[in-house]
Amino acid sequence: MLATSPESPVFGHLTYAQSVPTSAANSAIDTIGTPTLWAVTLGTILGLIALDLALTRRPHKVSMREALRWSAFYVALPLTFGVYVWWQHGADRGVEYLTGYLVEKSLSVDNLFVFMLLLAAFAVPQALQQRVLMYGIVGALVLRGIFIALGAAALERFDWTFLVFSLILVVTAVKILKDAMAGPSHNVDVDALRSVRLVRRFVPVTTEYEGPRMLGRVNGRRALTPLALAVVAVLSVDIVFAVDSVPAVYGITGDPYLVFVTNAFALLGLRALYFVLQGALTKLVHLNYGLAVILAFIGVKLGLHWAHLQWPSVPEIPTLLSLGVIVAVLAVTTLTSQIAVRRGATRANSEDDTGDPARPDSKQPAQSGDR
Repeated sequence: MLATSPESPVFGHLTYAQSVPTSAANSAIDTIGTPTLWAVTLGTILGLIALDLALTRRPHKVSMREALRWSAFYVALPLTFGVYVWWQHGADRGVEYLTGYLVEKSLSVDNLFVFMLLLAAFAVPQALQQRVLMYGIVGALVLRGIFIALGAAALERFDWTFLVFSLILVVTAVKILKDAMAGPSHNVDVDALRSVRLVRRFVPVTTEYEGPRMLGRVNGRRALTPLALAVVAVLSVDIVFAVDSVPAVYGITGDPYLVFVTNAFALLGLRALYFVLQGALTKLVHLNYGLAVILAFIGVKLGLHWAHLQWPSVPEIPTLLSLGVIVAVLAVTTLTSQIAVRRGATRANSEDDTGDPARPDSKQPAQSGDR
């Protein structure tokens, strides 16, 4: 069973569970999510999704001013909610929420880079890009809601779920690190994507985009448009992202409500953030190194929590320390990325000015004997 204590810095104080009888409280999930809070939260999220869908109904190229305005809104909203959590439910829950949101936001930036590659591979027109992103965000919310519910049920019944989540995060961290060390890959072969091959096997696809329409016709038969194919590819990637994203936040807090709301807030701002960071994403060259460290750290944290449940003498990592580590890793990653980009630009400029001796067609400096 999921073991918590009133002094636990990892999973906080009992709140909603305290309102149930003692016999049921022992098996109740430790959460601040009352039915009313869930209803208000889900209503707000559905309202924001409806607003975004209305805004993207008429395809248009997103200006930087529009993207910045919506990005500011989607940063201010979760931070304001964090103030509410801190004020209403205490500092422990406030730190858990803030740390979980920071983890999700950092992972979402990596998600955006993959989305950027997919949109480029499918040659999605700029006016339709935000529509594809919106469908991907809605799909991600649904998938993560399912994963969070399954994770909460598993954590409530089986202690070893913490160990499983720990292993998932460590394995994911190793994979991300290997990909980072192998060097950046900026090409996506659309025909090699399993989701695309599966769809094409059963349904014909038109050769041209038909505006925001998902369906068209080929030789009189109903067919999917390339836009629908791009959405399928993004949704298939969402499944992969959910596998490491949900365990990562469960490594910060055992409250399924906080896990869901941090995921939701991080995802809702992705559409606007994509257009703000579209150029800057390629400059975060060390992002994957930082994400690998963060996921490995949270994996160790979950593993220690599982061990603590079995052997109380095993120490746990406090959430406040986790927040400090994550902030430090992200700061170092951003700083080293900027240094690497500047050095690369300086080296490229130097080669342009003096010529690259490794290239036979490079211009070599004049020798004194040639004058």
